[in-house]
Amino acid sequence: MKLSFILTTLLLSFFLNTFSQNTNQEVSIENQQPFLLGEITIDGLLSNTYKTWFESNFDNYNTDSKQIDLIKDKLKPYKILVFMGTWCGDSKREVPRFIKILESSEYAMDNLKIVALDKRKETYKKSPQGEEWGLNIRRVPTFIFYKNGREVNRIIETPITTLEDDILKIISEEEYIPNYSASLHFD
Repeated sequence: MKLSFILTTLLLSFFLNTFSQNTNQEVSIENQQPFLLGEITIDGLLSNTYKTWFESNFDNYNTDSKQIDLIKDKLKPYKILVFMGTWCGDSKREVPRFIKILESSEYAMDNLKIVALDKRKETYKKSPQGEEWGLNIRRVPTFIFYKNGREVNRIIETPITTLEDDILKIISEEEYIPNYSASLHFD
């Protein structure tokens, strides 16, 4: 009886450790810059080699305070899912700016999930847990806005005008057509 309890406990522990995802998982490939993969946090972006570009793009971006005031209350009921590549120039530029806008808007950051995608050929733009599955993630960064569990809209790769303006249009439920929207055919 005691032995079966110990075996069950060991097996359960093995499966939980095997199938749970590590946050801020870093992948190193010989002769290449390491990159983050899977679910990541802002703290992960502030570590190691990511810190340089993250802080620079965060600090050097001046938010539009008038737009921030308009965004602040309207953004509260939204959950946001971000797909990015720490290896991607557009992600390195836009994600820190997006985070600064959210922080300036006093957005509840626990409603934000960031997923870093793979750059390797065989698993290109995929994540270990498959969060991108069925979401037609073709370009990064992609910022997806959800309200009441339903996707409302997304910003793909770069904003149409500015991040603040695009966010405001989305959360105000105005007409907004993201870049590369023609590639959003759902299979």
